[in-house]
Amino acid sequence: MNVPRKAPGGTGGRISSFLLLLIAIISCFATYNLVSPFIQSGTGDESDDTDQSDPIISMPGEFKKSTVLGPKRLFHVALTATDASYSKWQCRIMYYWYGQMREREGSEMGGFTRVLHSGKPDNLMDEIPTFVVDPLPAGMDRGYIVLNRPWAFVQWLQKAKIEEDYILMAEPDHVYIKPLPNLSRGENPAAFPFFYITPAQHEKIVRKFYPEEMGPVSNIDPIGNSPVIIKKSILEKIAPTWMNISIKMKEDEETDKAFGWVLEMYAYAIASALHGVQHILRKDFMIQPPWDLKLGNSYIIHFTYGCDYNMKGELTYGKIGEWRFDKRSYLSGPPPRNLSLPPPGVPESVVTLVKMVNEATANIPGWENGR
Repeated sequence: MNVPRKAPGGTGGRISSFLLLLIAIISCFATYNLVSPFIQSGTGDESDDTDQSDPIISMPGEFKKSTVLGPKRLFHVALTATDASYSKWQCRIMYYWYGQMREREGSEMGGFTRVLHSGKPDNLMDEIPTFVVDPLPAGMDRGYIVLNRPWAFVQWLQKAKIEEDYILMAEPDHVYIKPLPNLSRGENPAAFPFFYITPAQHEKIVRKFYPEEMGPVSNIDPIGNSPVIIKKSILEKIAPTWMNISIKMKEDEETDKAFGWVLEMYAYAIASALHGVQHILRKDFMIQPPWDLKLGNSYIIHFTYGCDYNMKGELTYGKIGEWRFDKRSYLSGPPPRNLSLPPPGVPESVVTLVKMVNEATANIPGWENGR
């Protein structure tokens, strides 16, 4: 296994000698002898007016009225994955819709890589472009598999040949509704704002990793690492810090308890702030059924939540519905082809999701074999 690089200097701001010392301390893991860089969400409301409101929550002033002209700014689509069946079937659907949208007008999608952090090839290598990386050492993730994500990106960025200058960090449970352009501007990546990433409410904990001399906690964007469109050169700087902070957070009992399953998301947000990187916050980046009701002008459906309804089309969240679609119903194998459509009255977002899953499974060769 190659020894990763230390995070270089900041982007858009300088990291002080004190912070460099902090990062060096974070990097010293007795369990892994490296001095180096080694979910989902909701929007918080039912977005009936997604297509009417301004999708840009936060953007540096000089870019607010700018239009990007000239040649396409292609971005490489990358997602991290395991070799578990649960991960595989989601990746296959995601890759199908990437293929459908990539060449359409308005798309700036470039190449695609499934960064497989199981340490060995699997049976999707001939179907989805895949780059195999090592998992963290046994036991280091403490049962939190997502901790492998930043380490996987560090390895991929160091070892792979990536043609594009930009990267979209994606996830297996993303379905593309329409062609996705490059939403970043200048040195500012584009990200989706999560209502539950609230650094100011956890300032005491955040200050363990983001010292006061770096500025106010409000410098930390309310984001995770996905979806994010970012310059490759910037991500190469952030990724090692993101990895180090993720591991250190998991080792800290107070932080682990406070952040739980979104710990790695906080780590990315803090790592970005440490490097002086401000994200453009795009609430139109994706929707998340069942809470977001309409497609609006969004680009991605993120199907992280279960969708449960009675036959009247009423949401029964927290209670298994008479009709349901929940990815966790298929932990050990893929969903069957031709899932039943929701009953009348179920929101557009859920209906579209199921139709898109059905279209993908009908057209992916060998779907019935489970792969």
